[in-house]
Amino acid sequence: MPDDLTNRGGRDRSRINVNEPHEVKYWSQKWSVSAEQLKAAVSKVGSSTAAVAKELGKPL
Repeated sequence: MPDDLTNRGGRDRSRINVNEPHEVKYWSQKWSVSAEQLKAAVSKVGSSTAAVAKELGKPL
């Protein structure tokens, strides 16, 4: 079942689901990285936004 796009609370922002195109687009644009770079970072450090931001050298 896909994410509830109307739920934009804190819990929804604490993880990145690279299987949801809208999340990949959002985080890629926010951090000015390609979708491939984002997916590689998630693959390396997990789906936590804090861990991915650190891996990419980007602020939350």
